[in-house]
Amino acid sequence: MIKATYGHGTHNDFVLVFDENDQVQFTKEQIKRICDRTTGIGSDGFIKIIKKDGSWFMDYLNADGSVAEMCGNGIRVMARYLTANGHQPSGIYAINTRAGRKFLSVPDTGDISVNMGQVSQVPGEISVMANGNTFLGVNVDMGNPHAVVFVDEMDQIGDLKAAPIVEPEDEYPEGVNVEFVKFLENGELQMRVHERGVGETQSCGTGTCAVALAATIKKRKSLPIKWVINTPGGRLSVDIDGHSNATLSGPAELVKEVDLDQYL
Repeated sequence: MIKATYGHGTHNDFVLVFDENDQVQFTKEQIKRICDRTTGIGSDGFIKIIKKDGSWFMDYLNADGSVAEMCGNGIRVMARYLTANGHQPSGIYAINTRAGRKFLSVPDTGDISVNMGQVSQVPGEISVMANGNTFLGVNVDMGNPHAVVFVDEMDQIGDLKAAPIVEPEDEYPEGVNVEFVKFLENGELQMRVHERGVGETQSCGTGTCAVALAATIKKRKSLPIKWVINTPGGRLSVDIDGHSNATLSGPAELVKEVDLDQYL
C-alpha cells in the first residue's frame, strides 16, 4: 500500500509521497490519474520527497505529469510535512530542487518562508492574448518562465479554461506560467494565474515572486521592496532584497492522508 499526504499552500494543492530512498517510481499516466480532480484525488501537482547525496530533494511534477523546475507553495508544503512528521527539526534548513538549493524558515506553527533565489526580467517584448483581449506582458525568470500582465479589471481575462496565447511562441519552448495582476487601492496586488501543465490554480509561489518584480518595474520603484499579493486561495507576501533575491512567505497546511493504490 502506497500512502500519500494531501496538502496545500493558499489552496495551491499537492499530493506528497515520502520516498526517502527513491524506491517507488510513478509514470506520467499515473501522476495524471492521481491529480485528476474528477476521478483522482485532485491536485495541482505531485511531490515525491526523496534524499539525494544526503540532502532533501523535491521531485516535483505538474498535474499533467510534466516535470517542473520549482514550486514555491509546493516546497513550503513539503517543508511542513518534513517538520510535522519528525524528519527535519523546525528552524532554517535547505531543500534541493531542479532550480537549485532553496533555504526555508520553518517554525512548528505559522507561516513558512522560502528564499526563492534571484528573480530577473528577461529582455524583449511579449504579448498575451486572453478572452479576445491582447495585453503587453513582462517576461520574468524565476528558474521557471513567467509572463506577467497588468489589467484594470480581472473580468477582462475571462475564465482561463484555455491557456492564454503568448507571443513570440519560441520564447517559451516548454510553455509558460501566465499571471494577471491588478493594483489595489490599499497598495496590495490581486493576482490570477494560469500554470503551464495545470490550468488556472488558486495560487502560485513562483508566480507571486514574478508578479512582485513586475509590479516593482511597473511602478518604477526601487529595491528592496515588499508586496502583499492576494490570490484566489489566500494572501502571500514577497520580499525582494537589494540583490533581487525573493523571499516568499505564507501558510502551508497538511489536510489528510490518502491511499494511492487504486490509481496505480
